[in-house]
Amino acid sequence: MSGGMSDVLTGGCQCGAIRYQLHAPPKSTFCHCRMCQKATGGVFAALALIKKADLTWTRGEPTYYASSTVATRGFCPACGTPLTFAYTDKDRMEVTTGSLDDPWSVGLVEHFGVESKMPWLQLADGLPEHRTGESPDSPVNTPGFESKQGEA
Repeated sequence: MSGGMSDVLTGGCQCGAIRYQLHAPPKSTFCHCRMCQKATGGVFAALALIKKADLTWTRGEPTYYASSTVATRGFCPACGTPLTFAYTDKDRMEVTTGSLDDPWSVGLVEHFGVESKMPWLQLADGLPEHRTGESPDSPVNTPGFESKQGEA
């Protein structure tokens, strides 16, 4: 991980009220879907995939918002920093790559939700690109899936 000095990555929110540790190397992705754009306020979400069992909260815990019928997003209730994304019925979750203390130590491996990618954003990294729901086991293909994203 960080220069080979530790097997644990650490991170937390902007104000320091919430801190966490990752006990396994994450797989980093960029998600360009509309829900991630809305949740982060950015043109994509940089996320680091891990098993839920590999995350330990060391100070405080996030508040959660059910962003759809199948997923929750964790954030700091004090400063608003987006921290996590997790499907409720999966054993894995994602932390926001930018909330890591050492985000440059986690290499990007792929892009998701590219159907919502900003047309002016040019991806020249040669990494795989996937559309939301492309995989048959994607939670968005679950019967009864409903986004709770507020749209006019």
